[in-house]
Amino acid sequence: MRDFLVEITTKVPQGVSAEEVERRRAAETVRARELATAGRLFRLWRPVGDTRSVGIWRAEDEEQLRTDVLGTLPLWPWMTAVVTPLEPHPNDPGTPA
Repeated sequence: MRDFLVEITTKVPQGVSAEEVERRRAAETVRARELATAGRLFRLWRPVGDTRSVGIWRAEDEEQLRTDVLGTLPLWPWMTAVVTPLEPHPNDPGTPA
């Protein structure tokens, strides 16, 4: 499994009802929990004063990440994602010696 830094911006299209947005957001919460339990969503942050999300996600490769992980999010059709594959750094204090 590989780690990816993913920056997500969500833009709701014009004309979408508030009810549809709320329905998808509620479903998004459920799906994010499922992905966390499955080990696919590791951490998620929101920069202060911003609506973007920045997170560490896990998948075998970027194609699987976009299709089988991010692609299952109810808000995905309204999202753009910048995906950066990560590799261990030799000075990472979280890496066992």
